[in-house]
Amino acid sequence: MRILITGAGSFVGANFRKYSKFENIDEVSLLDFDPVDIHFENYDVVLHLAAIVHQSHKIEEEEYFKVNRDLCLEVASQAKKSGISQFVFLSTLKVYGGFVNSTELRNEDSECFPEDAYGKSKYAAEQELRKLEDDNFTVSIIRTPLVYGEGVKANMIYLVKLVERFPLLPFGKIDNRRNFTFAENLVGFIDRIIEKNASGVFITMDNSAHSTTELVTFISKALGKNMILFKLPGLFLKLGYFFASEKLDRLFGSMEFENIRTRQELDFNPPFLTEEGIKRMVDFYLLNKKQKG
Repeated sequence: MRILITGAGSFVGANFRKYSKFENIDEVSLLDFDPVDIHFENYDVVLHLAAIVHQSHKIEEEEYFKVNRDLCLEVASQAKKSGISQFVFLSTLKVYGGFVNSTELRNEDSECFPEDAYGKSKYAAEQELRKLEDDNFTVSIIRTPLVYGEGVKANMIYLVKLVERFPLLPFGKIDNRRNFTFAENLVGFIDRIIEKNASGVFITMDNSAHSTTELVTFISKALGKNMILFKLPGLFLKLGYFFASEKLDRLFGSMEFENIRTRQELDFNPPFLTEEGIKRMVDFYLLNKKQKG
């Protein structure tokens, strides 16, 4: 099986190349190559990872659509013309919309109401990709929550550094529920999707959802630190939501899903618990920090 990753140097791509059971894996930068110049005929499967995700600086909505939808469709069209048999697209659970208070869990068949440019552009790409599918061209769509693991950056690594630096943090007794995906679990899901040439929408995530309090506890344990976690008074949270609701939602909001159909259809259960994945991520972070001096 010959696999081409479109989108070079990504965190997910690095983990896939390291942990996939497949050995014949290459990657190509879409910053350096136009899709019409890529030799897709040398491969069987395209794993499309190139995307604009949430950025710290402002990006216009049209830029999200230009990369996450239009470039993706150009890649898929060229791949199909060249005889690629399967196109695997890494999407996001953000296509469903934001955080909810309902106890009903969303799944692969739930309606999508994306709220931000990232979710909207990914969902638009999903819809157009499905139109390209036929008997000779399988489209596999993977919706995943936040992915963590070796080499992760952005929010998860910021949280690790926060726990590493401060022994007292306001993350006590938070009763939210969030799903996460350990990178090696995601690789296992992708391998099974490729093995089975599986078509459709899949939700890939760790087996259990966790609260922010549990997540911080996992991180502190992996760091070997004793933490004191206290609960913020309700007034502070209300004021915080008034000024920065999106950022606080990531820490205090609930976004829980179920993926029973995905696991049954693929006959796959992720091998790592979230606590184990956090430990492996933190160990890699500490080793990398030590090597850098």
